Parts: sequence; structure tokens; C-alpha cells
Amino acid sequence: MIEQLEQSSDNTLGYKVSGTVVKDDYEVLTREVQALVDRVGDINMLLDLTEFRWEKVSAWGADLKFGHDYHKKIAKMAIVGDKKWQKWATHLAAPFYAGEAQYFDAEDADPPGHGRQKPDRSGVRTPAKSSGARSS
Repeated sequence: MIEQLEQSSDNTLGYKVSGTVVKDDYEVLTREVQALVDRVGDINMLLDLTEFRWEKVSAWGADLKFGHDYHKKIAKMAIVGDKKWQKWATHLAAPFYAGEAQYFDAEDADPPGHGRQKPDRSGVRTPAKSSGARSS
């Protein structure tokens, strides 16, 4: 399952990826990403993979098509995970899914758009600046 995070704002979309991802998840993801690309141009993405288990084989084609269609439109991708294979996958995925991709370990990372938030003057909640370490 792929669900948009509440922290998504401006040119950044954040998603929580959990359980098993299926082909239909990419239809929703593609619509949301395309809508933001149409509105602002290049975007940034955050993927929280801490509850991700696997992707069904039937979704692999949609996954590859998403990468093909959007890799030049996703400027930066932050991936939050808690498994060694997710770190390796981030390095492998970078040229196919985004201009830049960076992995953040869930234990000690707080990438932009993932952690603490503070209200700005407009009342919109925006990510707090972080030194990269999550405070307890």
C-alpha cells in the first residue's frame, strides 16, 4: 500500500509504503505525482519504507513505467528505511527514479518532510529544520 503523508507540501510529495505494493498502488501514485508535476514542474519525493514488505511481481511493470515516466521530473528522492537492502536499493534506483536519491536510516534520520513540523505564518505546517538526527 502507498499512502500520501500529511507532510506533503509545495513541490514535495511524501509517501508511506507499507505491506505489499500492488499494481493499483501505482495508478494512485502516478495521478498524484502527475498532478504536482503539472502544477510546479520538477518535484521532490520522500518514501518511508519502514513498513514496506514486498512488491507483487504483477506491479513490477507499473513500477518500472513510473521510473521511466518520472525520473527526469523527480529532482530529489529521500528514502527512509530500516533494512540494509533498502539502502542498496536507493543507490541502484537513483539513476532510474530521480536526479538524486539519498537513504536515511529510520533510527537516526529526519529528512525534510518526514519529521517534526512547525506552523508558519499562513497556518500551513512545514518541516522544521533538522540537523539530520531525530531528537527524542
